[in-house]
Amino acid sequence: MSIRKIAKMGEPVLRKIAEEVPIEDIQKEHIQRLIQDMLETVVDAEGAGLAAPQVFESKKIVILRFSSDEEFQVWINPKVTPTSETELLTFEGCLSVPELRGVVPRPASVRVEAYNAFAEPFTLELEDYPAVVAQHECDHLEGILYIDRVIPQTMAFLKEYRRHQDELWKTLLDEE
Repeated sequence: MSIRKIAKMGEPVLRKIAEEVPIEDIQKEHIQRLIQDMLETVVDAEGAGLAAPQVFESKKIVILRFSSDEEFQVWINPKVTPTSETELLTFEGCLSVPELRGVVPRPASVRVEAYNAFAEPFTLELEDYPAVVAQHECDHLEGILYIDRVIPQTMAFLKEYRRHQDELWKTLLDEE
């Protein structure tokens, strides 16, 4: 197993629609190795999630967790369906778009249908931050980066975002 290079914005693999993984392939060595490499890579990069295209593999696989005290989950061939018309505004960042943050509006709740690393199907209902993480990671499988959905005036470099996030939020909320 190994830590893989993370594709950065501009790499063509990030703009392709990823290929579904045949269910019968999920437990094969090459898919299991990819999953282990992705886990090592996201831990090394201190990310909340990682999609296979981000490590140059155009496969519908994401790994993610919703808090630092949880184990990572493996989702294969996920389908995300919004279950709310209410939107959340959150500042997002991405390992493939380093050092930038921006506000993205997303549905506040979603249903996820996928397979785990053992080829077992599952369904999850997610709200709030977990719903945002799920949508962000699964967007990668459709060739979408968060900057495609960002409110342009909210883009900030990470250093400035950390220094001025309260003012950035206040400005955004005053404009609504």
